[in-house]
This record gives sequence, structure tokens and C-alpha cells, in this order.
Amino acid sequence: MHRILSGICPVVFLCLSSISLRAQPESQTVLCQGSFFSEAQGAAFLQAHVPGGLAAWQLRSAEIAGHVRAGMQLLSLPARPGTAPVIHSRKVMNGYSVENVFFETLPGFYLTGNLYRPLKPQPAYAGILCPHGHDDKQEGRFREQTQKRCATLARMGAVVFSWDMVGYGDSRQCTHTLEKALKLQTINSIRALDFLLAQPGVDSNRIGITGESGGGTQAFLLTALDPRIRVSVPVVMISAHFFGGCTCESGMPIHHQGSFQTDNAEIAALTAPRPLLMISDGDDWTKNTPLVEYPFMQQIYALFGQTGHVQNVHLPKDKHDYGPSKRQAMYPFMAKYLGLDLKAVLDQNGLVDEGPSVTLGQGALAAFNDKYPLPANAVMGNEQVARLLETP
Repeated sequence: MHRILSGICPVVFLCLSSISLRAQPESQTVLCQGSFFSEAQGAAFLQAHVPGGLAAWQLRSAEIAGHVRAGMQLLSLPARPGTAPVIHSRKVMNGYSVENVFFETLPGFYLTGNLYRPLKPQPAYAGILCPHGHDDKQEGRFREQTQKRCATLARMGAVVFSWDMVGYGDSRQCTHTLEKALKLQTINSIRALDFLLAQPGVDSNRIGITGESGGGTQAFLLTALDPRIRVSVPVVMISAHFFGGCTCESGMPIHHQGSFQTDNAEIAALTAPRPLLMISDGDDWTKNTPLVEYPFMQQIYALFGQTGHVQNVHLPKDKHDYGPSKRQAMYPFMAKYLGLDLKAVLDQNGLVDEGPSVTLGQGALAAFNDKYPLPANAVMGNEQVARLLETP
């Protein structure tokens, strides 16, 4: 896939001995938030952590995964509630359908979302998870950029599930500022994957995930922790120096514990050797991807003999979103590795035509309504939801 490198400032790789990486006492808990590293520090950290061989990387990746789980207090997963998902209000569109969904991920906490399915019958379907990013209005999955990609992927032959961040859309049992939002959203991501795999005809060997910004964080974290994800496309998020600016990304100590330190680029590298597309732009913390994070990722994939499985599409004039140009880059990658029908959505110029993918109003996509209200056992408020997260 073509990489556009114009407009990128060179990054000088410096040795760690010349840069302070904010060493902390062994006993101190450190939250690595926002631009915790400078750009130079992030580049130096990755350079210092290029493994000497596959065995070294396997040890390092196991260490990273273990610390991430420990940092988000998920060394073991809470039991899955036994209640059945509620799927309702099916709407038949042009080449796909969309339904409204809610189900319990913890006793009394409900994940809310939409399920997109292709209308054309197939022997088996790829499945794609579509977490969304942050936005000022907290519209989440209702935003045009989210609906467009979900519907278009369904038109290509995938069963697609998009769900709310906590405090967004229909998910109003707590606010997005919940102290352990990272833990809750990771549980939700795992249960969203369980739900997707339970849909009729979904092929467990053809599962992908793609999201932007905070949804990109959810994408690379779930991919790092769950091998059931086979293809990953985190958009405008993977960075060596930026650790996520929200509680739901870096509000728990997943990056630093005692003498252990990692960053989001290393965590995302746990995707290897599974196919990974990094989409970056010139207006945020991914502006250096072609010169910093992507070369590091290529070295990790080279250990597996799979450098062709990692790609970077860099859009130097783009901004921080999941806009049309980024979606145009994602569709062929998903089609290639998940066996989707890209030709079904191409126009005469060879571009993906998103026109038939309709943006619906929030009312049409709402998980809860008069006929399907929020269940009576729903816990309400940050304090009550936090108690759920403390339950062994």
C-alpha cells in the first residue's frame, strides 16, 4: 500500500542514555497520560526496545501483555452474565440491514450498539468490530463516519458490530469519567467480540477490528490481549510518545509498573504477525508514524518473516478523524485479509462508493425505547458501576 511521506519532519533517534524517561521509584504507581514522552523520547524508547530475535520478542510481548492485564486489573475476566442479548428494530437498507442491540457485560451493566448484516446470503461471514472515538457531543456510534464504515463493510459481506463507549450514545449508566473506564471498556470489548462470534454464520477465523482515536486504543488493546482478532486497523492513534488523553485509555497503570515501562506502539506490536494497518495523519500524535512507529513495527514483523502483513497509510494533510480518505485506505485492507467483496462497492473510478450506506438518526438506532426499555436491574451512577468493577 502506498505511503505518502511528504510534509513529515525527520525525527532524530537518540539513545536512551541521553534522554530521561522519567524513571520512578519501584513502588510508585505511574499513569502515563497524554504526551508523557516527548517525540524524541518516544523514538528513543522504541529504538532501545527493538528485540534481538524472535525469542526475545516473545518474552517481551508476554511481559507487556501481563503488565497490561495487571494494570487494568483484568488478570482474570469476570463471569459473563447468562442473559440473552436483545436484538430488535431491524431496518432493511440497500444491501445491508441494521439492528439495535443491548446485552449485559456485567450483572446490571448493559452494552449498547448496532449490528449490521449483509443482505446477500453467504456460506460464512467475516465479522468486524467497530469501536468509535471521542467527540464533543458524545454521539459515538451515531456519527456519520461510524455509520458509513459499518454499513459499507456490511455491503462488502461482513457482519459488523458497533457499540458505545461508556457515557456515550445510549450508554448512560455512568459517565465517561469513571475512574476505571479502561477496565470496563476492555470488558465491553471482549464481550462485544463474544457477541459477534455468536452471530449465525460468522467465521471465527475471519475477525477484524477497526476504530479511530479512543476507538483505535480499544482496537489495538483488544488485538494485543485477544488472539481471536485476526486483522487490526487502528486509526490515528498508535504513537510512541502519546499514551492517550482520556481515562478510558490511560487512567490505569497499564504502561508503567515498578521498573516496567512500555508505550502504545509496543502494545500494538503484539498484533504481530497478524495483519495490521496503521493509518496516520499529519495533524496529531501520529505525524511521525512513517519514520518512527512504522519502521519499528516492520522490525517486529520481520522476526516472523511477515513484513508484508504490516502497512502504513500516512495522510499528511489529513486531520484527526475517521474521514473518507482513511476509510478508503481501510476497505481494501479488510477485503484482502478477511475475504470481503470489494468489487461489490466500487464505483467506475475504482473507489469505494459509500453513497448507498445511509446515515440514520439517533432515534432509529437507539438501543432503548418505549418497547425495549433499560432493564430494571440496571445499576445507575458512577459509584454503583464502580462497585461492579471491584467484584472478584
